Amino acid sequence: MLAVVGVLAFSLPAAVVPSDGASFPGELTLDLAIDLALARNPALQAVRSGVDIAQAGVVTAGLRPNPELSVESEEYPYFSATRPSFFSGQVITAGVEYEIQTKRRRSLRASAAEAEVRRSGANLEDAARLLRLDVRTAFYRVLLAESNRQLAEAILGQTDQVIELNRARFEQGEISGLELTRIEVERLSFADDLFQARLELRNAKAALLALLNSPDIGLDVQVRGELDEMPPMGIASDATGDDLLEMALERRPDFRAALAQLERASAQQRVERAVANPNVTVRGGYQRAEQNHSLVAEIAIPLTIFNRNQGEIMRSNAEALQAESLLAAARLQVALEVRQAHNAVEVNRERVNYIRTRQVSQAQEASRVTLAAYRLGGVPLMNYLDAQRRYRDTMRVLNQALFDERLSVFQLAAAIGGGNQP
Repeated sequence: MLAVVGVLAFSLPAAVVPSDGASFPGELTLDLAIDLALARNPALQAVRSGVDIAQAGVVTAGLRPNPELSVESEEYPYFSATRPSFFSGQVITAGVEYEIQTKRRRSLRASAAEAEVRRSGANLEDAARLLRLDVRTAFYRVLLAESNRQLAEAILGQTDQVIELNRARFEQGEISGLELTRIEVERLSFADDLFQARLELRNAKAALLALLNSPDIGLDVQVRGELDEMPPMGIASDATGDDLLEMALERRPDFRAALAQLERASAQQRVERAVANPNVTVRGGYQRAEQNHSLVAEIAIPLTIFNRNQGEIMRSNAEALQAESLLAAARLQVALEVRQAHNAVEVNRERVNYIRTRQVSQAQEASRVTLAAYRLGGVPLMNYLDAQRRYRDTMRVLNQALFDERLSVFQLAAAIGGGNQP
């Protein structure tokens, strides 16, 4: 059994994941980030230790009780004035005692322990599933923050160009000082956007590095990827909600953990019922009394008059009922997560398509035309600023919609128990 459970551990190529003493990579791809998280994340390591703990329980459950060796001395007149020789004046008994477990108790305990190993292994897989989702989310949050930073930087750069143009116009007397001051004041809003974007980028990188257990979560790591890219997640585009639910019930490790918990509870019921039947203790040995030598034998059977393990049997029955309810709750939770994630994928795809086809091109064209017209003196400053704000807001909404769409796909892959590939 221990060899089978060993496959639940997540082994990674040594060439991909740096050791604790090696320098942390300065550039991350999504694949490498997931590999690093699976190898280094302390929360996952803690869950992995739970599998080792459960395996130790299998070893303990399979152990037989130890025999007991006893040596007894009786009737030696130690306080007598005339003490006889050591072996002449006493009865010496040496024996071995062993408890025989009845009703296949050891085998039943091993079955319960093996079910616990399966539950712990499923919990480990589930922790890895959720960690992959967290890393993908954090990675794309960095891409979102980087896209917003580039957008804010581009708008601020264009604003600075317009300010330089207006300074030249003001020096030539083409515009008033009020118009130059107005756009210089407006620059503060665009500059603040850039400061906010930089802060979000730094915090997003720190959150990603924390998941990877980086020795320095303030590292200015470079993240390779584009917000507009979607990594393959192995989800068929024509899969229906029922198809996805069926896959989820087959793949989801948390659902398998609930099944294993029910198996463990059922096995524990059988253990407690077996404990109600007493074990038999046998004893055999040698006895020497003066010059007489003999063999002794003893058998002890507890009389189950009062304690028949009633309390533990009641507890195991309640735990079995609890496990059945938890399994039903896990099934309902899986169905809910699959349905919600599927709905989010469909709506977010429509949202991205709408923004791209209906809003982005219009905002880009309005910004381009208004800027060109303003440079020629054909439109007032406020029209140009309004067009810039609309373009900024539209691109921010698009970036957020792209992030939400990617996140919904990641959540759907996790909800069906897929997405295990880096």
